[in-house]
Amino acid sequence: MTNRSLATRLSGAVLLAASAVLSAQQPAPPAPQQQQPTSVELRLTGESGTPPRLAVPDLLALSPDRETQEAARTISEVLWDDLNFEREFSLIPRDTYKSIPAAGSIDAVPFDRWRELGADGVIVGTVQKTATGIRIEMRLYNVRARQSAYGREYTGSAANPRIYAHTMSDELHDSQRSLRGVARTKLTFVSDRNREAVLATVEKRDVKEVFIADYDGANQRRITINRTMNLTPSWSPDGRSIAYTSYRTGVMDILISNIFAGTMESPTKGVGQNWLPVFSPDGSRIAFTSSRDGNSEVYVMNRDGSNLMRLTNTPAIDSTPTWSPTGTQIAFTSERRGQPQIFTVNVDGTGLRQISFESYADRPTWSPAPYNEIAFSARTGPGLDIKILNIGTGETRQITFGEGSNESPAWAPNGRHMAFMSTRAGRSHIFTVDRDGRNLRQITRDGNNTTPHWSQ
Repeated sequence: MTNRSLATRLSGAVLLAASAVLSAQQPAPPAPQQQQPTSVELRLTGESGTPPRLAVPDLLALSPDRETQEAARTISEVLWDDLNFEREFSLIPRDTYKSIPAAGSIDAVPFDRWRELGADGVIVGTVQKTATGIRIEMRLYNVRARQSAYGREYTGSAANPRIYAHTMSDELHDSQRSLRGVARTKLTFVSDRNREAVLATVEKRDVKEVFIADYDGANQRRITINRTMNLTPSWSPDGRSIAYTSYRTGVMDILISNIFAGTMESPTKGVGQNWLPVFSPDGSRIAFTSSRDGNSEVYVMNRDGSNLMRLTNTPAIDSTPTWSPTGTQIAFTSERRGQPQIFTVNVDGTGLRQISFESYADRPTWSPAPYNEIAFSARTGPGLDIKILNIGTGETRQITFGEGSNESPAWAPNGRHMAFMSTRAGRSHIFTVDRDGRNLRQITRDGNNTTPHWSQ
């Protein structure tokens, strides 16, 4: 594969791309303010070691206005979906709640009726309008014990009720299941859905812009507006910046958009062609691919572009770096043995090792701790499928099975899920799936969408 074909593949393939974009965006509502726990925290359990059966009826709207009523309904619906996503609770379908009278207050819960429905726990809450937004009180009740097992209060803006549900879900998973949830995380990806032509070229090519969305695909927003090719976005660990590849200057180069500061950095400063940036686990360094020395090689630099170090040195193409969770190794794709395969190397350039032995393997992504695995795209027929390699044992398992072509896997921060691109729905779209291949969900539906990355 030549450098030109690599560039073509990338072309086919925050928060913001420019200060002008940031000024045009409305700031996100502030995160909910959490008050002190409203009860002693207890662990909810199911019967005979099974996952707790949980009900999430609509929260009670204590204010009669329409906004509060809708916020109560939205929070309940989103919370049910968020809790169901991790499969740590057995969620009782919401359409079965109709026979059970709503709680008269947060303290008046019809425990007998919920027990008849088979619930081990029920989440009851209230939403009340305040002078500055809304106030939410939430309690998780143990139905058998008839006592509160967990409770929280939140205050904040009413502009985005979903963030309260996401916060509740993550905190409930932490408290009740000792699990880091992903409800508050976000996805970034590239899309041509605006169907605009690239500026300053006689060749007809669609613009590819960077988008972001909630982990479940809600609140999809276009971020870049520079009418060119923007590719392979990657979140910084603190979620305050996105690094990506852009043709804004006419060639592939790396840009970093600093979300809250409203600034943009160009760490590679236009030296050669540079693409596929990815932040180190501590956010201080970036690994990327560059042709600055003639060949496509993997480099590491400090975030500001200083302390540049070349890790690979071969006439063959080396690309698509990904960091180990410890930040001490990098996995990448290399064609030095013929077809693309996955290799690892220490960050000082030593210890090169081939770890995949497929007919074709590309786009590795290292899983978070405690998993020691790398997901990648493998040739399995006419298209590609997602496989996961256990680095310790060398065993590989397949996650997708020939439905369209499946590429660019990206792990969720808890390692239990991944996002990837697939053509199974016709065009290229972003999907998420659990690490065991279950719970497939389509995230995008408009245009072509590629190269997802999951925030921390």
